[in-house]
Amino acid sequence: MTDLLQQKLESLPAKPGVYLFKDKKGTVVYVGKAKSLRSRVRSYFQTGASDERVQLPFLQRAIGDLETVVTGSEKEAAILEASLVKQHQPRFNIKLRDDKNFISLKLDTAHPWPRLEVARALGRAGATEETSARIFGPYHSATAARRALGLVNKHFQLRTCGDLELTSRKRPCLQYQIKRCPAPCVFDVDRAWYADQVRAVAMFLDGRHDELSRELLSKMREAAAAARFELAAVYRDQLRAIESVREEQRIVTEDLADRDVVGFYREGDLAELAILHVREGRLADVTTFSLKNAEIPDEELIGGFLSEHYGERLDVPSEIVVPLAFEGEMGFAEWKRTKVIVPKRGTRVQLLELARDNARHAFVEKSRTTDDVQERLAQLQERLRLPTLPRRIECCDISHLGGGDVVGAVVAMQDGQLDKKRYRTFNVKGGTQNDDYAAMYEVLARRFRRGAKAQETALAERAIVEESRGDSAKTDAGEWDLPDLFVVDGGRGQLAVAIAAARDLGLHNLPIVALAKERDLFPPKPKLLKKLPEPEPEPAAPAAPAIVDRVYLPGQKNPIPLKSHSASLFFLARLRDEAHRFSNRARERLGKARRFKSALDDLPGIGPALKRSLLTTLGSVAAIRAATDEELLKVPGVRAKHVEVLRKLR
Repeated sequence: MTDLLQQKLESLPAKPGVYLFKDKKGTVVYVGKAKSLRSRVRSYFQTGASDERVQLPFLQRAIGDLETVVTGSEKEAAILEASLVKQHQPRFNIKLRDDKNFISLKLDTAHPWPRLEVARALGRAGATEETSARIFGPYHSATAARRALGLVNKHFQLRTCGDLELTSRKRPCLQYQIKRCPAPCVFDVDRAWYADQVRAVAMFLDGRHDELSRELLSKMREAAAAARFELAAVYRDQLRAIESVREEQRIVTEDLADRDVVGFYREGDLAELAILHVREGRLADVTTFSLKNAEIPDEELIGGFLSEHYGERLDVPSEIVVPLAFEGEMGFAEWKRTKVIVPKRGTRVQLLELARDNARHAFVEKSRTTDDVQERLAQLQERLRLPTLPRRIECCDISHLGGGDVVGAVVAMQDGQLDKKRYRTFNVKGGTQNDDYAAMYEVLARRFRRGAKAQETALAERAIVEESRGDSAKTDAGEWDLPDLFVVDGGRGQLAVAIAAARDLGLHNLPIVALAKERDLFPPKPKLLKKLPEPEPEPAAPAAPAIVDRVYLPGQKNPIPLKSHSASLFFLARLRDEAHRFSNRARERLGKARRFKSALDDLPGIGPALKRSLLTTLGSVAAIRAATDEELLKVPGVRAKHVEVLRKLR
């Protein structure tokens, strides 16, 4: 096994997806699906595995490389596997028969009493060989199709019986009794009203929800004004059904269109892009691209990538879905004769999420983070003028709710990765409400005090080792050892508090910086190549200043400039955001414990079982407080010693 293949196996995610094994020439020899890519793919390379397939030893010898594609669910992975097997025809795969296809829903509008039923035919949405029937779907799972069918049968009153039952039935069925069918098999039903129901079902399955909601709302009000309250209730239930949208699909889309979906993921100046190639509504392939030293804004990166990737290509799909709008978007669309769409909702947003998942997975799989972390840390050391490489960084943040439930959190990063075993929370004691500086000083003093003690212990142990061995052997790092860099969330004020807390404990050489989110009041002005006379613009409201990150250093009044997408800022911003998340979670946990705390919790000798017995018998703390000694002794489990303790509540 090559080192590259071993790295890919170690970075596999525990998510559903599809894996492709390739030989040394790059030819796909096997395509499989997995509930967990990590456990399934790694099982091929484990000795003594329980898999006894005959072709497995031959497959293991043929594997030279592998690729993986993350999907949203196991069913989507199965559909994608079938598509890739048809495309690559791998020699180790069993031939898949094509005698079945995806489930659709059919509505035959030419029938006197149309009904919605399940169909297996996959033609273009909206039409079949029978020109009178409409097809909705296809759906990527039987569950999704039958859920949509159930919504229609529950809220839109169409018949559910077959043609034979329709002509032979003499009495209405249970569906009529529960008001889900008007029973055209027995009664004389208004055909115009039934046709309206058929039309509403078609609009509902077509996704024309806004238009249908307006019509149903108007009809409901008309029925209510005419005192036809049962009919108004039917329209009300249909409006509610529209809110319960049927399960959207991502691997197979309804419109059967050709589109490319661009997913994007970045960490500092490293970026990964993934393109989902959707052809005729199906995900045909996924390609990924790596970009290094990308210290430009996201929108410029995406625009430049599209121009480079599609510049000389002729097979550009009719639609390209991107996560961000970029300058020159209209020109690019006209040049390549395509549509560039930045979706806000619907199936395209879900496809974008899937593309981003694949981009993130490709980023990890290619080991970009571990390969370049030393270089990026060295860049951070240079920009912040640190004495040593900041392999371990810690960050502090204070969280409170209206001055109460004050909590401090310290999070850590080791070699560019979050080190959660070193996360710590500090419940701030009294006297610091509405005083962020005092709360930060208390938290940092407690953290630095333990760090100073750990430093003294380490020096003493090192001296003992040097004396016994005669060398400079280094002792193991403790959990409270001081980091190479300490970051506080805030500006110059928070930085001054952190420096004071460190120096009060004799830590004069601990590198400390502050990272603040501030408004950019003086953004750089764009440079004009040539000044041209322009008409007087109409006065407009001034735009709100952008929010930027600034880094403050000790002894320096102005912050140092760092690019928003630089590797130097990425580590600090990521750690600051993690500290903010962790402190908020700790504060919410503390507030929840305070809100659910009972006066009985502070009484010695009153355990959970006795507390439960008291509340069950007497009903509340107020009743316990008002109860006499005789009434307390009648409670199961209460003894005389407990009564003496419970008197403290009075």
